[in-house]
Amino acid sequence: MNRRTFLGLGVVFGGTFMSGLFATEPVNRTHPDTVAAGNTAFALDLYGRIRAEQGNVFCSPFSISAALAMTSAGARGETLAEMNKVLHLPGDGSSAPIQFADLILQLLRNDGKSKYELHIANALWVQNGFPIKPVFVDVVKTQYHAVMRQTDFGQPVDAVAAINRWVELKTNDKIKDLLKPDNVDSTTRLVLTNAIYFKGKWHKQFKKEMTREEPFFTTSGGSTKAPLMHQGGNYRHVATDGMQAVALPYEGDNLEMVLLLPDDKDGLGKLESNLSMERLDGLLKAMKRREGDVAIPRFKFTQKIELSKELQDLGMKLAFSNGADFSGMTSADRLKIDQVIHKAFVDVNEEGTEAAAATGVTMKLAAAPVPQDRFNFRADHPFLFAIRDVKSGSLLFLGRVNDPTKQ
Repeated sequence: MNRRTFLGLGVVFGGTFMSGLFATEPVNRTHPDTVAAGNTAFALDLYGRIRAEQGNVFCSPFSISAALAMTSAGARGETLAEMNKVLHLPGDGSSAPIQFADLILQLLRNDGKSKYELHIANALWVQNGFPIKPVFVDVVKTQYHAVMRQTDFGQPVDAVAAINRWVELKTNDKIKDLLKPDNVDSTTRLVLTNAIYFKGKWHKQFKKEMTREEPFFTTSGGSTKAPLMHQGGNYRHVATDGMQAVALPYEGDNLEMVLLLPDDKDGLGKLESNLSMERLDGLLKAMKRREGDVAIPRFKFTQKIELSKELQDLGMKLAFSNGADFSGMTSADRLKIDQVIHKAFVDVNEEGTEAAAATGVTMKLAAAPVPQDRFNFRADHPFLFAIRDVKSGSLLFLGRVNDPTKQ
């Protein structure tokens, strides 16, 4: 059975207001890699905030970026400027929808060699009778390929059940209960959701008979027994500055998992604090194909995070305030972002990776040199990992393994 990765995100809108119309004039097309680079910068900024979480960490920066970029299509003025800055959208952000559309099409390309599954879906859930500007609806439908659904948030149990069913369907039942009934109420006007699903086999699968229980040294200073998978081969690899990185491709070679491992068993904190877009880009460019041995643990876990505080700490403050300007969505009630709820699942084993995630945005009424000898990449202590699109560089998933035995 192939492995999968799932992610869900919900953006919940409620009471303040949102202003302005989305530009209807022609927009200059920019290469989707521009958005991909911005997504990576945002991913690392956000990870810098959520890494304080205890234990394992996993999220889909792409899902979060896509849901918030879709939300920003209805933002105006300083609200839009703040969102563009935090999301690292190019220019004034007006071309973001077209660039995201191009990037999504690039990610979903099928060249005949790619045997993995990758699905990306967006949806806009609107309170019955709430007036949404047609130009905003057109943008989210044509550029973000979102479906639009009417619902009654005054009946929170039924409304949330419908949203969660959609997320489950789009993530092959891996992301359940993205939202709870108390995430919405009679003042909720909009919920924007994004779901991403990945299922793929390694280009070179690990042999199950080579997997054995071995010590894994945790950040607490202790150790636990974990199943470590072993294989040798030719991989892109780099060793520098007290750490090493290796790239494990999936079938088709369009997607890969990059693992970052500190040399010291207690070195993850230093690696995390020094991680930046420039450093990651430098590591990826410095990787060279070399013969080596890889040992990584099997792991599987789910994580749910509410990201409002982290996004505000990064500078997206107005969007969550009573002064938010989302008039590009509606000229009726003022709206603000109430919550950004993200849930992700990952399962890594000998055959490959299964991962998924979903993001929901709710809106409611306001108120160094490379050694030449054979490398040994032994992940028997905490490490970082990312699933990325090789061509665009987009980080689809990003996480940390502190203890592979914890789910």
